[in-house]
Amino acid sequence: MDEDLDTLPRDQLVTEIKKLRNAIRAHRDATGHALCWHHPGLWSLLPEKAPPSLVVPEWPQFMRGCVKYRQSLDDQLPAVRRSGEEFKE
Repeated sequence: MDEDLDTLPRDQLVTEIKKLRNAIRAHRDATGHALCWHHPGLWSLLPEKAPPSLVVPEWPQFMRGCVKYRQSLDDQLPAVRRSGEEFKE
């Protein structure tokens, strides 16, 4: 799957690593409502493309997943500041 890396010269590998690190940092540093969004920009950095047949949960299952994800933040990051800011499009 990553055979393309085997033939890249060192300078191109370093460039690729920096690009990937920047994308990971941007994803890591997302806060607030941005944590809940689809991140195709991150996926686009892979040489293989995401399959066009993504499956999206129905609303009830999706909302239960959102609640579970938010609860996991309380468990994993109990000291992080909280915000009452509403989502704005």
